[in-house]
Amino acid sequence: MDLRNIAIIAHVDHGKTTLVDELLKQSGTFRENQATTERAMDSNDLERERGITILAKATSVEWKGTRINIVDTPGHADFGGEVERILSMVDGVVLLVDAAEGPMPQTKFVTSKALALGLRPIVVLNKVDKPDAEPDRALDECFDLFANLGADDDQLDFPAMYASGRSGWADMELDGPREDLSALFDLIVEHVPAPKQVEDRDKPFRMLATTLGADPFIGRLLTGRVESGTLKAGQTIHALSREGDRIEQFRCTKILAFRGLQQQPIDVAEAGDIVSIAGMSKATVADTLADTSIDVPLPAQPIDPPTITVTFGINDSPLAGRDGKKVQSRVIRDRLMKEAETNVAIKISDTPGGEAFEVAGRGELQMGVLIENMRREGFELSISRPQVLFQEIDGERHEPVEEVTIDVDDEYSGAVIEKITGTRKGELVEMKQSGAGKTRIIAHVPSRGLIGYHGEFLTDTRGTGVMNRVFHEWAPYKGAIPGRRAGVLISMEDGVSVAYAIFNLEDRGKFFIGAQEQVYQGMIIGEHSRDNDLEVNPLKGKKLTNVRASGTDEAVRLTTPVRMSLEEAIAYIDNDELVEVTPNSIRLRKRYLDPHERKRQARAAG
Repeated sequence: MDLRNIAIIAHVDHGKTTLVDELLKQSGTFRENQATTERAMDSNDLERERGITILAKATSVEWKGTRINIVDTPGHADFGGEVERILSMVDGVVLLVDAAEGPMPQTKFVTSKALALGLRPIVVLNKVDKPDAEPDRALDECFDLFANLGADDDQLDFPAMYASGRSGWADMELDGPREDLSALFDLIVEHVPAPKQVEDRDKPFRMLATTLGADPFIGRLLTGRVESGTLKAGQTIHALSREGDRIEQFRCTKILAFRGLQQQPIDVAEAGDIVSIAGMSKATVADTLADTSIDVPLPAQPIDPPTITVTFGINDSPLAGRDGKKVQSRVIRDRLMKEAETNVAIKISDTPGGEAFEVAGRGELQMGVLIENMRREGFELSISRPQVLFQEIDGERHEPVEEVTIDVDDEYSGAVIEKITGTRKGELVEMKQSGAGKTRIIAHVPSRGLIGYHGEFLTDTRGTGVMNRVFHEWAPYKGAIPGRRAGVLISMEDGVSVAYAIFNLEDRGKFFIGAQEQVYQGMIIGEHSRDNDLEVNPLKGKKLTNVRASGTDEAVRLTTPVRMSLEEAIAYIDNDELVEVTPNSIRLRKRYLDPHERKRQARAAG
């Protein structure tokens, strides 16, 4: 059977997973009466809740005698480690762009990786049936993007289609019949080249492992594209590291191929196909699985370095151990090491005391997803404020700079520009009208300046602004950036909060807790209206007397407390504060540092 391997690239919320649903349906992958779920490729609970793709996943469809392997790539740059490996398995990409928004920063990030690998793009302008769609403008922006990213002449001569993933149609013309996706299937088969590995079926077997998974019955599974030769179930092969060292020799117990949404056992894997292999115990991502006669590994795609680091520690607050079952540092370390094995974009290192662990990654969202998964598994953790990683380049200190794209109502653009180019040391690159009373601002801002900015940004734009960010480059250190301006309200007692006490403290600032909540000494319960920290007593009840007078017993009405999400809490805290994460709660607290530690953190923050 003819083969085609493609990846689908799209920004968050541009309709990628919905389009894959329709491709699966219209190719006859599902039976007529089969029950199917919406966004079938989003298998992870967090993916469904947040509407983003976190893990790269493969599926396959058959169309007129050709098998098309489709890889669904993450839409957010924080999960770019997945993308960089996945693109080495495919020969073409379908770039899905919202016809109203045009290409966005995350699209740019993944597309630059795809073009650098020489992959041939197909542009699909999605959601053209929306009232605010401007497909011609979006298509021009795609061409400009490709040209800016250094695409060659073949890549610039890309075919474009107009589509609506939700309605299940795609046409070469904007006013086409709008019936089904057959035109897209035909274009993929015609435009994307067949895997060149097919010609190497007579050579010894070689495969580069790109994703690692586990099955409760089969064990460890490595997925990748067979680069040459064929592999039979039961054959003995070995694993080579990137440096060419032999890791282990093992018998391939099972070969699984992607058939629709399921993985089915097959007897023989042939060059060009994407398969999963079982039987190994040590081999991992970026290792080469090969015939025992091969001793030279395949080149592995380099992975961009991490840009931020967060300290994961045990939860040592007075309320520790009440919610979670996994609280020891040894258990936390084992879980983090397991994560680092499957996710090549993060690095784990021990701190000097051994009680906490430095986790380096791409961004706050990636860290938030890891912490959220751990708390759902029953872990209790304390999390520090993210710190930016610096690099020494030619003896000079460099820091990561991100490209920030902001869509905001015209009336708020001044406040946004003032913040990002003033205190946060950003540089304005472009500012233009994007229609419907909105302005698009593009700026290069140090990663340090963006930590904790998102909440402030939503306040400045009254919740209407949209901000997207992607790593741009390493640039010379830009000097000190001031942190959070407001101080915090700290509980000075242990116990249960009282409505009367909070009511009388409300003029001091906004609260993060309500009445009848467990608090302890040192816990942050609100934000002070001034720039200094203030210790308050949220347990102080009303003094009772035996005299009743009119007007003294007014009803206590509390303002609704501010409830932070996990990412907001991590971005909000200062260097001397921690986020306490348990399966049921997210709390903030003070960390009283010794003087040496305070000096070290001040130096690191510049």
